[in-house]
Amino acid sequence: MKLDEILSKAGKYKARKRLGRGTGSGQGKTAGRGTKGMYSRSGAKHRIGYEGGQTPIISRIPKRGFSNAQFRKTYQVVNVCDLEKFEVDAKIDAAALFEAGLISDKAGLVKILGNGELTKKVHVVAGKFSATASEKITKAGGTTQQA
Repeated sequence: MKLDEILSKAGKYKARKRLGRGTGSGQGKTAGRGTKGMYSRSGAKHRIGYEGGQTPIISRIPKRGFSNAQFRKTYQVVNVCDLEKFEVDAKIDAAALFEAGLISDKAGLVKILGNGELTKKVHVVAGKFSATASEKITKAGGTTQQA
């Protein structure tokens, strides 16, 4: 039996915890909020990372160096052998590669690599080409164009 397969009324919905309804309930008096302080009162909110007034850990740890990771360009890679899927004289761009299921994001950058063989004449538009890829495409009678 799985809990998500229960159909009867009994057991399908868990009753909410009734807070502040007398000491006998186990959740009376302070209603699970502890004693005193900001969070025992209504309307208590705090931002993420707030540590009760002490200097937060993000401020205590030393900052070192610099990262260029946010400026990195990531290319979606397609091999020359994958271009065999397309018809002769087809114009292959990011949208066509996306339709064929060769890349996952048609707005992203594409790089064509020279792995495999190409026998068809195709016109390829991409962000980058490896030297062997552009050589194999032109050797098959096709053209390469940087997007």
